[in-house]
Parts: sequence; C-alpha cells; structure tokens
Amino acid sequence: MSTPLDAAALGTLAASSPPSDAFGPDSEHRLLAFALKDGDPRLADWLRRLPCPVIGIGAGPLAEACDAVLEDASQLAPIERNVAQAPLAAMVLVQLLRATADLTPEHALILESFAYSTVQKGPELARWLREIGGAAPPPLQSNGPPLMMSREGDTLRLVFNRPERRNEIDVAMRDALCEAFDLASLDLEIARIELTGQEDWFSTGGDVGEFGQVADPATAYWIRGHRLPARRLVGLGPKLTVRIGGAAVGAGVEIAAFAGTVIAGANAWFQLPELKYGLIPGAGGTVSLPRRIGRQRTAYMALSMRRVSATTALAWGLIDRIES
Repeated sequence: MSTPLDAAALGTLAASSPPSDAFGPDSEHRLLAFALKDGDPRLADWLRRLPCPVIGIGAGPLAEACDAVLEDASQLAPIERNVAQAPLAAMVLVQLLRATADLTPEHALILESFAYSTVQKGPELARWLREIGGAAPPPLQSNGPPLMMSREGDTLRLVFNRPERRNEIDVAMRDALCEAFDLASLDLEIARIELTGQEDWFSTGGDVGEFGQVADPATAYWIRGHRLPARRLVGLGPKLTVRIGGAAVGAGVEIAAFAGTVIAGANAWFQLPELKYGLIPGAGGTVSLPRRIGRQRTAYMALSMRRVSATTALAWGLIDRIES
C-alpha cells in the first residue's frame, strides 16, 4: 500500500500544476489519497476537478472535496487494489457520482445509463470475460416465473423466485419487475408494494452470464432507457417496502435502496462488487444509494467492494430497521 500524502506534500503536488492526465488510468496517480489533517481549503476546487478517485483519510477541511473519506489508512489497501484492477471503471464511477449529486433522480438515471453502457464495452470487462473463458456459465433451468406476484387488498406482493440462482436479476427477472411496477403505476388501488426474496438470499444482483452481451453502447443505452426497473421506482419508491434476508448484492441493494422502507434481518449484508468486472453500479445504484447514505459512502462501498453488515447499514441509513 502506498503512503497517503500529508498536507505539505499535497500542497506541493497541487502547486506543481500537473496536467489532468497525470491522474487516472495509465498514470502515476490512479487514485489520490491524502491525510485530511491540516489540509489547505483552497485546494478543494482543484481536488474536485481531478479525474481519478480522491480519497481523504481522517478529518479536516478538505473532506467535502473527496470522493470517499476513510477513518484511517488501514482501509486504503483494498481500494488501491480494486482501482489498480479497474482504473477506468473507478474513474467513471466517481465522476458520475460527482455529476449527479445535485440532479433529479430522473436526470441522474440518464447519466448512469450512459456511463454504464460505456463501460459495458470497455477493456476491463473484456479482460474479465477473457479470464473466465469468454463467457459465464449458462443459467440453470428454473421452474415457475422469475417473480411471483400476488394481490392482497391494496397490497401487491412480489417475491424473487430464483433461489437456485440466488435470485440473480437476469433479463427475465428485470422484465418481470418492470411489468409488476407498471401494473402498480396503472392500478391506482394499489397503495403498497412489498418485495422479498426467498431462502437466504434477497438477490446477488445481475446475472454475470449476461455481462458484455450488448452489441454496442448506443443500443445498450436504448434498452436501459425503457427496460430499467429503477426508472419505475423513482415514482413508486414511497409505496415500496423491501424485506431483505441474507445477501443484497449489486442490483439487489441498488433496487432496494429506492424503497420508502427497507427492513433487513440481522444476518443481512450488502455489497457493490461491480468494479471486479470492470463495471459500475448500473441498476440505479448511483442514484438510489447516494440519496440514502450519501455520495461518499456509496463511493466507498463501490471502490472497496466491502461487505456491509445490517448493523452498519442501519447506522448509515441504508436500511430503516432490523427484524429477527
């Protein structure tokens, strides 16, 4: 692990006026990590313009200019490893979170779709696909619909129904969610929506077998524009209650974070692992999570790929309560 810069070294670096391409992919500074203590507030605008992830450690006046803030330097090592593995995706992630912080959810989702569609055809996902032999294993055959749906009075109950695949969100599951949310939008008698998983998994996120299957970024953006459950949840979120047992990973936690109420079991955990594939959260997570836990904690989850416990999720506001 590299040694974070202190305040003096950070000031010297900024004073040297390095070009922007001295930071980010194929540069000496794939990320910039520094101690926040005694930082010069005048450097805030310069830090915000850097293309790479900016990581502050400790506390100090430059904290708001950082993409993520760590309690101490011991938390930096996994972030450095992950950024070194996927510097392009890491750069896209932090710039997207900065750009969408003050946008409406609707406009922020448009930018996320552009960004995700771009990295889907990037070299880092292509490398991951080569490493696994060109394609992930084909999905297992399943019985029954991917999403079980029932109506009880004014409540629409939805249950992920792919326990043998840990409720991965493939095209069929995505389309079923869109259809269910469209129904809830059209039927004004539906006042509440409840979404749960089965067994010990809420959802492990997108089906990796479908990663990289789009023909080109423009087509990918078009598909996402009208077949993304998150777009429905911008309006429906207040009606939605999500109950999470076990893991909520990737798209699983991204979708859940749109809900007006998120309830988790004590054994629940949450993770954003997309950087491992050379991707960024793309199921609405760069919109839903910052509006629950803030931009910096969202970036920390994605850059570190750390598993977040139910207790920590509650403290952050990612979930609203824990039930046994």
